[in-house]
Amino acid sequence: MIDIAQLPMRVAIGQVNELSDEFLDFARQMGLQDVQMNLYSLPPGMKDTGRLEFHDLLRLRSRAEDRGLRLIAIENVPIHFYDKIMLGQEGRERQLENMQETIRNLGRAGIPIFGYHFIANGVWRTAWDTPIRGGAISNGFKLALAQRAPLSFDREYHEEEMWANYHWYMERILPVAEEYNVRMALHPDDPPVPKLGGVPRLFRNFENFKRAMEAHPSPMHGLDYCHGCWSEMRGGAGVLESIEYFGRRGRIFYVHFRDVKGGCDDFTECFLGEGNSDMFRVMLTLKRVGFNGFMIDDHVPALVNDSPWRHRGHAFATGYMLGLLQAINAIADAHRDDCG
Repeated sequence: MIDIAQLPMRVAIGQVNELSDEFLDFARQMGLQDVQMNLYSLPPGMKDTGRLEFHDLLRLRSRAEDRGLRLIAIENVPIHFYDKIMLGQEGRERQLENMQETIRNLGRAGIPIFGYHFIANGVWRTAWDTPIRGGAISNGFKLALAQRAPLSFDREYHEEEMWANYHWYMERILPVAEEYNVRMALHPDDPPVPKLGGVPRLFRNFENFKRAMEAHPSPMHGLDYCHGCWSEMRGGAGVLESIEYFGRRGRIFYVHFRDVKGGCDDFTECFLGEGNSDMFRVMLTLKRVGFNGFMIDDHVPALVNDSPWRHRGHAFATGYMLGLLQAINAIADAHRDDCG
């Protein structure tokens, strides 16, 4: 297993479900060492057994290492792997067994981080082809439109029953994560509004994240700090304070480095540097609180003549992040020299 505690704060790349030659070459050409995979949809050739199997995970890790890269994290599994857990339905015990085995297999395969969410009806947007700077294409959300949607499931669910389901899961999955040394990183609800499709969205504000971390204070439990979602919560307000709080407690395991314009009731995803937050200050704050995880871009705009995976958008965002990090490391080095 990689000793991630010894690694520096760094830029990685991910949000793919397949380690293609093209993607791995792109990662190397960008000068990166770490890759993350998002298995919300399983990759071609991976059989759906209701869990992630050891040999599949080991093959993915080996493929990355053959190119001189580290497979640092797996984010997400298909929702149907644990939808009954999230909704407290019959059959959740079997899903729990599979999720526990998924965590064991991640540990056995030497993949140190599992990013998870508790969004039973997924990420929502109301616009997928919104033009932004120069005609680049992004997406957006308007709560007024989303509230018209029918129920996502059989009935209306209530907030405290969703909390009960979450606690039931954490009480049973975290001991396995501790045994196999796999960090579980919680992603915010996106968008972070109280309820959509009749399902409460628990992880929509600071108070609820604090509640989850205090209720389950395992060293293997922390945050996939999606800056875009935190920016959505209050139109950019409170972002630095949340980084200070969770970062100084060592609870930020990795970061989705993206931003939006607007708040959770009406926002558009945008280029870095054009959103609610000063992204230099965001990264500088991460550095100052001792964050030593990885940062990836996320939900990048499609630039002119871009590929389906948006290589041009990813290249812009990753280059932006690398430049910020180089500047911030130089500031930190100069500060040490001044104090030394």
